[in-house]
Amino acid sequence: MGIMSIKKKYDIFGVGAALVDTEILVTDDFLAQHDIGKGLMTLVDEERQDYLIKALNSHTAHKKKACGGSACNSIVAASNFGSEAFYAGKVASDKDGGFFVKDLNAAGVAFHRIKPKYGITGKCLVMVTPDAERTMNTFLGANQELTDDEVEKDELAASEWLYMEGYLVTDDERTEVAQKTMAFAKEQGVKTSLSLSDPFVVEVFAQNMAKVIGNGVDLLFCNQDEALSYTQSKDLESAIEGLKGIAKTFVITQGEHGATAFDGQTLMSTQGVTTEAVDTNGAGDMFAGAFLYAITSGKDYSWALTFANAAAARVVSRFGPRIDLLEYNRLKNQFGIH
Repeated sequence: MGIMSIKKKYDIFGVGAALVDTEILVTDDFLAQHDIGKGLMTLVDEERQDYLIKALNSHTAHKKKACGGSACNSIVAASNFGSEAFYAGKVASDKDGGFFVKDLNAAGVAFHRIKPKYGITGKCLVMVTPDAERTMNTFLGANQELTDDEVEKDELAASEWLYMEGYLVTDDERTEVAQKTMAFAKEQGVKTSLSLSDPFVVEVFAQNMAKVIGNGVDLLFCNQDEALSYTQSKDLESAIEGLKGIAKTFVITQGEHGATAFDGQTLMSTQGVTTEAVDTNGAGDMFAGAFLYAITSGKDYSWALTFANAAAARVVSRFGPRIDLLEYNRLKNQFGIH
């Protein structure tokens, strides 16, 4: 007789930066003029970010503000599709902190209370060029003070999946928090998933990333550049073999060429969805959120892969890292989800 599985309180427990994202359309000239590395995520101090905000004040035509951070975007997407989700991050008791919590709660995601002692909520400027490439400058603010105590262990133990962003490894303190969170999840029988997040992060902080991965994760998300970089491979086939050593299952996104997944036994791929790219910001985040929603809803990897690929294409075809609720419903109808 099989053991009946009891549904847990949360499908997904996310851990990552809690940022207020402001997305602005810019020119390549603007990036060059202000010495901003195109297509990268760069950590900046408050002074540098204030300087850029002032320089960007003339770019008011297209501006979007939302609660963000990579894992946060994924958790919001999963929640909008129908997952029960919790997010652990750190904001301050300032105006941006209030905005973050309100925006997150509006998406149906549970979040721990604001810790009023800490100075400034983190912010990310997302600059999008006409070729749809996104460039991010991030001031972490209160996120740098994230401690192990602030990752709610009771809520994590009551979750089916843990999902963490790779950006956590950009300093030793948060790497340690991520390591402890991963170890606790494994002890509690919570399935573990991680995104490698960014080619630059993978290259520069590979040792910290390896500490967080430890003896392996249940599911790894990465794009092709990150897969090649982390496994130090020259081609995708070698990278796939390398990833099998650190993840039971994994997904490699390949932009317009679709995505490849390994479900523990079978390697599978899906074609890219033809769409006019307006803004690539949030595509990887949406992919992970949609994929996690699918597998926590009992779908297999093949279905999840096709679904997540379609969801990511919707994000790319519009300005901003999110799609509206109408789009979520259209996608669900398209895939027969009720």
